[in-house]
Amino acid sequence: MNLRMVQRILGLMLLMFSLTMLVPVGVSLAYADGHSRPFLNSFVIIAAVGTLLWLPVHRVRRDLRLRDGFLVIASFWISLAFAGAVPFLLSDMPLLSFTDAVFEAVSGFTTTGATVITGLDELPKSILYYRQQIQWLGGMGVIVLAVALLPVLGIGGMSLYKAETPGPVKDQKLTPRITETAKAMWAVYTLLTAACAIGYYMAGMDLFDAVGHAFSTLSTGGFSPYDANLGHFNSAAVDGVATLFMFLGGTSFALHFSAMKRRNPWLYWQDTEFKAYFWMLAVITVGTALYLVQQGTFTTLGLALRHAGLQVVSMQTSTGFTTGGFAQWPGALPALLMMLTLVGGCAGSTAGGMKVMRWLLVFRQGIVELKRLVHPSAEIPVKLAGRAVPQRVISGVAGFFAMYFIIYAILTLLLMMFGLDQVTAWSAIASSINNTRPGLGAVTMTFRDIPDAAKWVCTIAMLVGRLEVFTLVLLLTPSFWRR
Repeated sequence: MNLRMVQRILGLMLLMFSLTMLVPVGVSLAYADGHSRPFLNSFVIIAAVGTLLWLPVHRVRRDLRLRDGFLVIASFWISLAFAGAVPFLLSDMPLLSFTDAVFEAVSGFTTTGATVITGLDELPKSILYYRQQIQWLGGMGVIVLAVALLPVLGIGGMSLYKAETPGPVKDQKLTPRITETAKAMWAVYTLLTAACAIGYYMAGMDLFDAVGHAFSTLSTGGFSPYDANLGHFNSAAVDGVATLFMFLGGTSFALHFSAMKRRNPWLYWQDTEFKAYFWMLAVITVGTALYLVQQGTFTTLGLALRHAGLQVVSMQTSTGFTTGGFAQWPGALPALLMMLTLVGGCAGSTAGGMKVMRWLLVFRQGIVELKRLVHPSAEIPVKLAGRAVPQRVISGVAGFFAMYFIIYAILTLLLMMFGLDQVTAWSAIASSINNTRPGLGAVTMTFRDIPDAAKWVCTIAMLVGRLEVFTLVLLLTPSFWRR
């Protein structure tokens, strides 16, 4: 284990992150909200910590191994939890405890969007912007950005990229060099964010709201500068833009890159995972809309489709935007929407959840097992897009499902031990581990009123979900630390 090299990279990453504190300073000055000092002080503190970590080992030069990459990722995200909380701790608007500040920061970086803050409409613009910014940085992964920049400093990044990128298959590159891959992903991410901001602006938002909501839409984060979230605007045009770009945020960015590079939109429909993702959202949206009209929740099918489309896409992509109280929708709809967060978006997207690709593989493995009951001696491979899936991938997905639900059950029981009712407990963990904003019960709108111990459990769940379970759990195994 190259611990000195890990320390050097961690110091460099914190130094890079400290620079992001200067952008809210500019926002504060532009809007004259008198709130630049917390960010200036945060810049100094985080830069100082980064320098103290980096300086003693700045001459160390060694190749990173895969284990080192996992350690860098885990340690950096844990560091982000505390570094990102510094502006909230130094600010008196909002006035947050240490637990709440860390929870809010982790929720932002993991693009969960759960919040402990109320009275958002009255907060300084710089604080509101900062919340949106950390979601945007977390969306594609701060580490992927670092992978694009660290080679300039003589540090390779493939092990970082493997540990950070979501999805069951992590060896696929978009371009021959890992640095170019990271740059390509960020280029697509930035381009779509700009298009989303323009869409919101044309739909009637001012520039601040358009940029801020674009940040949380493409990152599938769900933060908003308003307590009412997207319901603040009460606009069909805004809902339409949000639904479209949440859908794009939940689509594989490798697929976006390929379609843009070849200028061939048909590539989307040739992708098995994308087709499953599209049809799942389409069928559930139409079914939800029809049920809402039948139950009298909405008077017209058009209105029902607007709200059902936004809410279904929002929940499955783990964005968590809301326009009203979906928790009060009739029948099993609230539970169905929470269950959609388990599915999530496509592998290689900014969405949370377990990813459509994994569910596809598990479903097809189930079909194969049924066939083997009839033909016990047959060799029947699991296929995607007409090609056999390697057994290593099948085993990895099975292990992921097992670990995911074991952790889910343990964390849910912990919340119930801390006094939360069953509905609140399971939906709070679903919201946290799937990186989705709203829950049910006492966490429908905010996590502010649950006990501090429960907030720490949810914070851990958010990190576990963002790093897809294994990255953090691996550090707890003795074999990881053995030479």
